[in-house]
Amino acid sequence: MRARGDDPAVSNPPPPNARPLTSKEVFDRAVAAADAGRHEEAERLLRMAFKAAGGPQIQVTLGITLDLMGRYEEARAILRGVAATAADEPRLGLPLALNLLRSGDYAEGWRFYEGRDIQMTRHVSGKPKLSFPEWQGEPVRSLVVLPEQGFGDEIMFNRYVPLLKARGIEVTLLCRPNMPRLFALLGVRLVPLGPSVEVPRADAWVLAASLPHRLGTEPDTVPDAVYLPGGAPRAGLGVMAVGSAAPDPRRVLPPQLAERLLALPGAVNLDPQVTGAQDFEDTRQLIEPLALVISVDTAIAHLAGAMGKPCWTLLPFVPDWRWGLGERSPWYPQMRLFRQRDADDWSEVVARVEQAFAAA
Repeated sequence: MRARGDDPAVSNPPPPNARPLTSKEVFDRAVAAADAGRHEEAERLLRMAFKAAGGPQIQVTLGITLDLMGRYEEARAILRGVAATAADEPRLGLPLALNLLRSGDYAEGWRFYEGRDIQMTRHVSGKPKLSFPEWQGEPVRSLVVLPEQGFGDEIMFNRYVPLLKARGIEVTLLCRPNMPRLFALLGVRLVPLGPSVEVPRADAWVLAASLPHRLGTEPDTVPDAVYLPGGAPRAGLGVMAVGSAAPDPRRVLPPQLAERLLALPGAVNLDPQVTGAQDFEDTRQLIEPLALVISVDTAIAHLAGAMGKPCWTLLPFVPDWRWGLGERSPWYPQMRLFRQRDADDWSEVVARVEQAFAAA
């Protein structure tokens, strides 16, 4: 495996008479190296910093770095040690949660996942302070489900809404402004989320990403991904080569590789900036007649999965936790996953996709 940003001149040794670096300076250099994708260099510096000063933050950063290098078991051992000694700082357990969930250890992973940062919109973050309690999984008659994280997360976790309805729970679903028409298909009460939204009272509330934990989800009990109308596949290929979040090489194909996918027979670009889609319901309708969707790890892949649409998802060398490490993800078992075999090498992935498409 090669490290992103390999460069023979990545570090300049200090002059012979230079003062020794402080542990903080070594740590800062390690973080800069990790941010630049020089993970081997970051590992070396982090081990130096920890030897000099110790501390959970250095250990966590080392664990994350090893995780990004695909050394999952080594990372887990370090992150587990931090979580055991810093139980009063739940955010330090989040990297362990992601490691555990990626490996399929859901029972322990969900518990640490509760330490995640909560971000509903740019204007709304943190757990809400409401006059009724947070749901812990007990019997209730009514429940408010709150969105968080990205659009793909919102689509992925709302698969639990039909399950809650089947239990006789009256569900009120808060959703971001470009989601109401899509989630109106679920037949529940909808409340668009905004800076001054008033959350209607219910027996309890729950964050959507906490539903797997509250319901004791294991890899073999993940609810059916298909909960939105998909229509019978007819013809055509939809391609999504760029994620909607901030530029991230793990979720963006280089332009020349994106063009190769868009050159496949029948391909159309599903990027809303190209299609003019105003919300996710517009995009759902565009996907409905297609025979196949090819996407990087973005909300379009989640939408296709929730529709039951044949979908090929392109993943980085170290994928987000939900995709696991096997040939299929328990969250979208019908999807075909194309994983990077070397860090940052999208060209080999696209070549395999082209071969698979030609053979289909």
